[in-house]
Amino acid sequence: MIKQVITVNHKRYATGLFWQPMRVGNTAQNYARQLAKNGDKKYTLYVGYKSMVGLTNTYEGANAGMPSAAIEIVSALSDLVSFLGVFQADNNNYYLIAVRNGVIIRDILLTDAESARKLYTQMSEIPDWGALFAPSSWGIPKSQEKQLSDLMGQGANVKLREISTVKSMLPSMFFLVLFGVFGYVVLKNSVVNKTVSKPTISAEKIAEYKKQIEEKTQKITDKILPTVVEQDIDYAYDHLPNVNERASLCYRAMAFVMQPIMGWNQTYAKCDEEYVSANFIRDFGTLNDFYEIGGDLMPGAMVQQISEDEIIVRVKLPELKTSFSIDERDQTTLMRDVTTIFQQSNINANIQGVVDTVSTGNGTENIYVTEVGVASKLIPTEFMRAFDGFNGVYMPSVTWRANTKMWNYEVVIYSK
Repeated sequence: MIKQVITVNHKRYATGLFWQPMRVGNTAQNYARQLAKNGDKKYTLYVGYKSMVGLTNTYEGANAGMPSAAIEIVSALSDLVSFLGVFQADNNNYYLIAVRNGVIIRDILLTDAESARKLYTQMSEIPDWGALFAPSSWGIPKSQEKQLSDLMGQGANVKLREISTVKSMLPSMFFLVLFGVFGYVVLKNSVVNKTVSKPTISAEKIAEYKKQIEEKTQKITDKILPTVVEQDIDYAYDHLPNVNERASLCYRAMAFVMQPIMGWNQTYAKCDEEYVSANFIRDFGTLNDFYEIGGDLMPGAMVQQISEDEIIVRVKLPELKTSFSIDERDQTTLMRDVTTIFQQSNINANIQGVVDTVSTGNGTENIYVTEVGVASKLIPTEFMRAFDGFNGVYMPSVTWRANTKMWNYEVVIYSK
């Protein structure tokens, strides 16, 4: 099995990591522990970058302190949200990286050009890549060639860390036990020698021995009790948009992509955290009809052709101004108050409380999230008025379905 390590500009980089988007409220190390615990593969090393965490192990050739090749390339190409690239690496290997919407979805070192080109061709069939990179000798249309040596050293140098500190403590524990045994032998011998003879030791010698013991003890203590570094945790409720502005943006954006196109039927439209999208199924229209009419009605939209009879149109949402917001009620009281609001309106709502645990420098902290799921005929700007009396409110997504003519809302409320 090929080791997932490349050398560029006399520096070794880890590749082949297992990447996952990080859940809101989790630190990278805490989430890495969860993934390592529940995964099919044994992971011992992790790296965190923005909203992602990558895992690997020493069997792949990586070690703690080694930087991630993927992160360095992603940060060097920070102006690209999505890109697919394959680069010639050392020892006639090929390194492939794929990034979609800022998230690394593939990061692998391959042994030969044939396997690299096969995987690259398969992934290039996914539409809407922001940029394509490949060796010029491959003759890939719309692709450009870049060298790893030109990219490495230009981005963030983020290094792998151990998921668990137990392994790193074993050497110091060994020396601690050894030091204890040595001390016991010395003390025992001193007691025996005390009955035989009483050697004379100068005060200077005693002071020197005492200083050496203190220094060794401090070194052992430093290894066993590493310094705790405080981490700034980026909580979701630190960056919440205004409820009414978010509802209005989703409503207007969904209206933009729900344009009537002759011969094509809309099935649903959805507004999530970053994009608004609409799904169209062909009736009697053609693909040319859709592209010609849709291009005029929805300029700048990204079109993903699922099949010759199904198309998804997607538009990136503009960013809204955010601020800190959290509800002061405890979760039990909050859930009761939310339930009462919908009972008064005779609306069925699925309400549940979730407790997320995040790891901090001093232990763990609980984040209380109340999740609300509702199907309603009210448009977003009207529906979200139900939460006027609450803080910490955010609408992650809303979906309109043509078959039911209903709006399906997902709302979360953060509380203490």
